[in-house]
Amino acid sequence: MQALVGYAKKLEPVPDRFLALDRGAFTVPECQTRVDLFPEYKDGKLHFYADVNPRQSPTIAAFLSILFSAINGQPPETTLAIPEDFVRTIMDSLGLGTREVGLNAMLMRIKRHAQEAARAA
Repeated sequence: MQALVGYAKKLEPVPDRFLALDRGAFTVPECQTRVDLFPEYKDGKLHFYADVNPRQSPTIAAFLSILFSAINGQPPETTLAIPEDFVRTIMDSLGLGTREVGLNAMLMRIKRHAQEAARAA
């Protein structure tokens, strides 16, 4: 759990330019925790930001921090290559399989943004 809290603290803050946007399009309703995911596609690379309270939801923040460290600054194909069982594998290994539905919803939304970026390229 201590490692999760450490990863949660590494989650990059959301830039101000996203905070003024209508959050409805960025909220992940399937997740019990309020999470807003903001994609940015620039120069052929994707970057994601998440607005989530790491103190209230350290598991979610840690998961996103780990995921973003692997895909931010990469082309959309990197995100699209994430295996379908990624969430289950990660969360089961931590003993936190109960968060799987919301985390899968976040991953699917991230992959959807990657598909849109790949089409735009």
